[in-house]
Amino acid sequence: MGYFSSIDIGASALTAQRLQMDLIAQNIANANTTRTEHGTPYRRRVAIFEERTLKAPFSRYLSESSRKMLADNGVRVARIVEDPSPFNRVYDHGHPDAGPDGYVLMPNVNIITEMVNMIAANRAYEANVTSINTSKSLALKALEIGR
Repeated sequence: MGYFSSIDIGASALTAQRLQMDLIAQNIANANTTRTEHGTPYRRRVAIFEERTLKAPFSRYLSESSRKMLADNGVRVARIVEDPSPFNRVYDHGHPDAGPDGYVLMPNVNIITEMVNMIAANRAYEANVTSINTSKSLALKALEIGR
């Protein structure tokens, strides 16, 4: 694996973590949304990550033409799914979306869980930035050897 492919892998992880942080921010922003365009409370959204590699025999990696295959390594967001957990029920008889029993269905967003996920995504983002900077530093040191 070359210097640039390691940077590409780190960059793909940065993109995936940025999307994860965007989803978490969207979940927090909609923590009190009781009615969406579908008429139901907001459902928490989660990103599903997957490895982005091409499976091939080792001999294919040795050829010059297969170097392009190495550029497809990294991580990507496979899909964004809605959390199927049940909505929270809160008693508020004065709320416009309250049922006849006075309970309101609230989104299945837990602010504490979202904040923990935000911290984890932030740390993963920082780790990938460090990885990219290390790869960049290695490339610069290799260039200094040639002087």
